[in-house]
Amino acid sequence: MKLAILGAGESGVGAALLAKAKGLEVFVSDMGQIKEVYKAKLATAAIPFEEGTHTFDRILEANEIVKSPGIPDKAPIIQEALQRQIPVISEIEFAGRYTDAKFICITGTNGKTTTTLLTYHLLKSAGIDVGLAGNIGESLAEKVIDNKHAYYVVELSSFQLDNMYQFKAHIGVLLNITPDHLDRYGYDINKYAASKLRVAQNMSGADYFIYNADDDTIRNAFDSASFGGTTVPFSLQGKEGAKVFFEGSHVKVEVRFFEGEVDTAKSALIGKHNQYNTMAAVAIAKLVGVEDSQIEQALETFENADHRLQPVGVAKEVTYINDSKATNVEAVWYALEGIKQPIIWIAGGVDKGNDYSALEELAREKVKVLVCLGKDNEKLKQSFGRIVPIIAETTSIEYAVRLSRSLAVPGDVVLLSPACASFDLFNNYEHRGQRFREAVEKIVLKK
Repeated sequence: MKLAILGAGESGVGAALLAKAKGLEVFVSDMGQIKEVYKAKLATAAIPFEEGTHTFDRILEANEIVKSPGIPDKAPIIQEALQRQIPVISEIEFAGRYTDAKFICITGTNGKTTTTLLTYHLLKSAGIDVGLAGNIGESLAEKVIDNKHAYYVVELSSFQLDNMYQFKAHIGVLLNITPDHLDRYGYDINKYAASKLRVAQNMSGADYFIYNADDDTIRNAFDSASFGGTTVPFSLQGKEGAKVFFEGSHVKVEVRFFEGEVDTAKSALIGKHNQYNTMAAVAIAKLVGVEDSQIEQALETFENADHRLQPVGVAKEVTYINDSKATNVEAVWYALEGIKQPIIWIAGGVDKGNDYSALEELAREKVKVLVCLGKDNEKLKQSFGRIVPIIAETTSIEYAVRLSRSLAVPGDVVLLSPACASFDLFNNYEHRGQRFREAVEKIVLKK
């Protein structure tokens, strides 16, 4: 069998290595430049590849094509392949053929990475034989070569789901659906929702679909009457029929044979959005057989991915939090909503057409100082000038930290949650978050 792989990033190279290991004839093609680390992997495995072009004749000789999730269906090579009825699949679909492991698949517009990492941590801490893969940045196909695990926790984007057909999750999770990437779906939220709901495809009675019952888009798009698996709706709003919900600080799971009550009081995750993420992860852990006490212990030791409401340190009873990943208004809303103390808020960068009105009530209630960190801060100043008592601006992350330290009193939180892209002053949001952490460590924590 001949296999062509389009895109030589993490997923494409992983699929190529798996194909080679299974004795398939494989060719890799990337329209861009391939990173050296991936070229080395392909060369070591003696896998032929090209970069900077797609050689149509060679690609279209394939019996099947695995495409990178970043390549849209409208790309000429994909259109030509479909016209010739050559199947086009995702790396995840391909990987699923070569393992009997059970898949725990997590998707949603927001919260995927936190929930995936938390789920993996809960299971691994309990001694479950589990691997981590998918949109989180690790190729499932490459991990399947050794096929070492009984379970895989897989973060899935809508783009990955679009080219999955026979693949089936044992546990599928849909956290939420809000408008995103609509250019790939004809600007139709219903098509985007249908893509997300593919996480529940092919399920039977022994499989579980965990979904957010408070999300109107999910409830309207999901046909529970014709669903073949077991539904596990979760809710913070007391939705009728919810099987996972909060009572005080406890998550209660009321799925038959998997009942549990888990105290989350010692979890470091803050905010309503993380309550949803926690409900989903706790529900998964219970369905896999983890004891309540084991979940509680693991919640206490969980550290989220960098730059997502990440505590940097505490000095003189002032807490410093790095939320550089918050590059839009919705993400900042979650941060402001989740923090109960007075806030010195560092925001700004490259505005993406933001409407800050959704933040006005929270800013009026909680923000005592706004430090604008960017080259053009006019929109932030206009939006919050009559709401926040003190507004300052700077292009220096070090000055922003020094100013915040000088204005903070015990009990305050200094929060970097920009609501904007980082490219005016930094390489990316990771660079911005790293610079903030370094400034706090040097100026405040004296490390």
